[in-house]
Amino acid sequence: MTIKFDNNTGLVPVIIQDYLNLKVLMLGYMNQESFDKTLAEKKVTFFSRSKNRLWTKGETSGNFLELIDWKIDCDQDTILIKAKPFGPTCHNGTTTCFAEENDKAFLYELQQTISDKIDTNDESSYTNELYKRGINKVAQKVGEEAVELVIEAKDNDTELFLNEAADLMYHYLILLKAKGFTLEDVEQVLKSRSK
Repeated sequence: MTIKFDNNTGLVPVIIQDYLNLKVLMLGYMNQESFDKTLAEKKVTFFSRSKNRLWTKGETSGNFLELIDWKIDCDQDTILIKAKPFGPTCHNGTTTCFAEENDKAFLYELQQTISDKIDTNDESSYTNELYKRGINKVAQKVGEEAVELVIEAKDNDTELFLNEAADLMYHYLILLKAKGFTLEDVEQVLKSRSK
């Protein structure tokens, strides 16, 4: 597909989305040169209309946007970039330029944190320590947490119930990692069942 840059300005709008939690982070503009540089260097680079030059997001702040994926819309005149942000995206110091708070994706962020602790062999991490003990220990811990949740479900202590639910979810994510799967894999099964 060919990107349709504006005939007058040579620019195209670019929506930046967090690859992990899908928050819309910002809107910028690219010309062909900044688009090519983004693809080559894997750091999002815009054409700054105010500076009238190429501008790599984070070049002064260090809050870069690492290119993960990109797509063109159906009219071929807007780009969607999925990026990994390093620090706040907005110049005001907020996560997004739209002051959007979206905690619905927290489980995916937690899944990534768990994966990072295991993949980097973080010696100080309980998560990594449990993972290294093997699949039987991880599965046993999930079973223990499930039983504790069931016990708390029979009582009326909301705080204890929610804490046990959180413990179960956390250990379930470790088990998924240990088995080589993700929440997305489980979602696919659930989606196929809903048809």
